[in-house]
Amino acid sequence: MSNKRQIEIFSAGCPACDEAIQTVNRIACPSCETEVLDMRQPEVAARAEQMGINRVPAIVIDGRLAECCAAGPVDEQVLRAAGVGVPSHGCCGPIDAVQ
Repeated sequence: MSNKRQIEIFSAGCPACDEAIQTVNRIACPSCETEVLDMRQPEVAARAEQMGINRVPAIVIDGRLAECCAAGPVDEQVLRAAGVGVPSHGCCGPIDAVQ
């Protein structure tokens, strides 16, 4: 039985993922064993899906998704409520003409 903490970093190779990898590596101690997993690999993506991971970077510590990485999937209703898909003044044709 290993006393090492298993840390898995699910990454897509983007700058945000690179920053997460650097952060984990900076704060990891000798009791931490880290592994970077490439989400561009189908088997890694499948495993991530099974674990409920739907965005990167994601960090799993001893089999549990870190709380800071546990946000749910992109929610269309939340985006719409924030104005996505809703014309604003000054951008969408006839509305521009209204003064």
